Amino acid sequence: MAANDDPELEGEDGAKSAGGGKKKIIMIAAAALLVLGGGGAGAYMLLKPKKPAEEQAAAATPAAPKKTVAFLDMKEMTINLSIASNQERARYMKLKVALEVSDPKIVPEIQPLLPRIEDTFQVYMRELRPSDLEGSAGVYRLKEELLRRVNVAVHPAKVDAVLFKELLVQ
Repeated sequence: MAANDDPELEGEDGAKSAGGGKKKIIMIAAAALLVLGGGGAGAYMLLKPKKPAEEQAAAATPAAPKKTVAFLDMKEMTINLSIASNQERARYMKLKVALEVSDPKIVPEIQPLLPRIEDTFQVYMRELRPSDLEGSAGVYRLKEELLRRVNVAVHPAKVDAVLFKELLVQ
């Protein structure tokens, strides 16, 4: 084959190579128009004004009711923890707790049961060892166990959370 046998360069002034360049320009222009048209349509859809029917439907949707919670403070407790065989002296835990309920109407039902709740807490926590309360995982387990026990004590009322206001292990 000769050097000038390239099919792209046929003709005296390279008419085919200019045609290939025109095709590329047309393809690029078509792609640009497609991108610009899609972007313009998307902007129109996002920025178009709402129709009255859409506004009415949005206004008819009721707002979520505000959730009211109530907190019931328990008295401060000081509890001696279980002594391990290798310990010389007793360890103590000072605890102040608040109970969270989802309905403030439940508080009068729970209030007379506070002595039962305190007894349940103290019986359970006297059996704890200081190693049971180490780290955030130990405190989380304590919180979950106290919540379970308080819900058993106040049944059929329900306490949603046990909140530690103060927790000190000495």
